[in-house]
Amino acid sequence: MIIIGEKINGSVPAVAAAIREKDANYIHDLAIMQSAGRADYIDVCSAVMDDDVAVLHWLIDRVQEVSESKISIDSPDVHSIERAMKFCNKPGLINSVSMEGDKIDTIFPVIADTEWQVIALLCDDRKIPDSVDERMEIFERIMEKAKEYRIAPSRIHIDPMVFSLGTKPDAFTNFAAVTRSIKEKCPDVHVTSGLSNISYGLPSRKTINQSFLVLAIAAGMDSAIIDPTNDMLGAIYSARALLEIDEYCIEYLAAYGENLFGVKKKS
Repeated sequence: MIIIGEKINGSVPAVAAAIREKDANYIHDLAIMQSAGRADYIDVCSAVMDDDVAVLHWLIDRVQEVSESKISIDSPDVHSIERAMKFCNKPGLINSVSMEGDKIDTIFPVIADTEWQVIALLCDDRKIPDSVDERMEIFERIMEKAKEYRIAPSRIHIDPMVFSLGTKPDAFTNFAAVTRSIKEKCPDVHVTSGLSNISYGLPSRKTINQSFLVLAIAAGMDSAIIDPTNDMLGAIYSARALLEIDEYCIEYLAAYGENLFGVKKKS
């Protein structure tokens, strides 16, 4: 499972304050915690339009001072992402592109023939589609663009885009159907999600998020934008073991073996 840590986001008041005050220690702590939580990528999002690139640069530098995790560059402005890529010590993840405007045609040529990976949202200039068929039509167009720009399927994380369960009763079943269709058509493509959208506007959001995560893994999701410092990781490791993705519980034991029955495992 590919884990993308979501905690360094300028839309969060405490992170916004750290950015304004140039509180490097606060960002360091968030990066260290997420790396310890086995984040493969640490997402950095300025959540501002003024000096977006400068803020991304500062955040990227702070994360790289204390973490070996790869960087996920997060901005609605793909031109900011393109300019911020040079600050990363190694290829990371672009978050994100879509069929809206020139986003794909800006980013795909830049990452062609590199090791950069990319999140692609299933939406275009029209809207966020409701139906499975509409989303799959956008998926096909994205993959045609990927082929044109020599982007291997294994470098693409498709985000089918999940709605709130409170407003769309078929929010999960729709997501799961798209996920299964993508995996059937192109098994090497990753499927990801910012899963907290599923619970927006509902009480006990963590309960819904955790159930969504387990069911989405069962449908084929193999990448997730989450807070890796909470117990969502337990749901990931246990679900993968139960589904025979993690055969013989190798990943589960690596994560939790030292804590089983309170006894530290032997080296």
